[in-house]
Amino acid sequence: MKKIEALIDNHFNGVVSVSKNGESLFKKAYGYADLPNQRPNNIDTIFEVASGSKAFVATGIMKLIEEGQCSLESAIGDLLDFDLKQISPKITVRQLLNHTSGIPDYFDESVMDDMSELWAKFPSYLMRKPSDMIPTFIDKPMMYSPGEKFQYNNTGYTVLAMIIEKATGMDFDKYLAQLIFEPCGMKSTGYYALDRLPANCATAYIYDEAQGEYFTNIYSTNAKSDGAGGVYTTADDVERYWKHYLAGDIVSKETVKAMTSLQASNEDGTRYGFGFWLKGDTPFFQGMDPGISFMTRHQDNGILTILMSNFCNNVWKLNNRIEDALCE
Repeated sequence: MKKIEALIDNHFNGVVSVSKNGESLFKKAYGYADLPNQRPNNIDTIFEVASGSKAFVATGIMKLIEEGQCSLESAIGDLLDFDLKQISPKITVRQLLNHTSGIPDYFDESVMDDMSELWAKFPSYLMRKPSDMIPTFIDKPMMYSPGEKFQYNNTGYTVLAMIIEKATGMDFDKYLAQLIFEPCGMKSTGYYALDRLPANCATAYIYDEAQGEYFTNIYSTNAKSDGAGGVYTTADDVERYWKHYLAGDIVSKETVKAMTSLQASNEDGTRYGFGFWLKGDTPFFQGMDPGISFMTRHQDNGILTILMSNFCNNVWKLNNRIEDALCE
């Protein structure tokens, strides 16, 4: 649609996909997947989606709850077998899912501007599974009492990934591939290590204002996902996930309703379910890491937007402009 194309500026790098009730309205790739070699982004380019990955971890946990392997009220002290030190063993799965646990956050976005600060003490190349992240938060005090308030928290989802591994005896990424990616036909989706990326992946770039050039994010994020982020996927695969998820093919429709309903909020208007943010009652999931920005929202009118950028472009502002244009 020309109306959508006109909203996308010349500096955007990534993919924009808009559909309605499964029918594509607009889909186009922009910029470069590999900047020095000028390899362009394509519709099927694989992008990392950072914290957008939390939707998949939440789905995995909710499946375990459906199967009776734990409950929303299960406490981490009963589910995990390592020394929690100052961390409350009474934190529940519910509180981890909706960011009300108070567990110390290894990357507290309220006080840290750049995730690369974390790796000065904990080398990022050593961080390749959830348990590798334990040293980054285990010696910190609780941020607040469990259930006291909503505060976005990355450690919570790392711990949820550990719970998946403890309950299933599988690496959490293999479990999610078996539960979600493979059955949904998401053939270009997975948790990949930065130094072992498959073909057709976009490199993520950060702009160095001092030197006036871009550099890659390879030293700015952990080498492989800890559960809080790290999924690589395509726009088409994200659409496949929405289709099967909302249809109740992965978890029940009752569980879908719980995950995409209000579970926690705060005074600034933030609304959160389990793994999903809410705009009003409309669910979306999103992510941002150095060089990475992503969001996707599914509306009741059937409009699905998916925006992925490997230059950390402002996909949120663009998404709002697209949705507004479609309402005109």
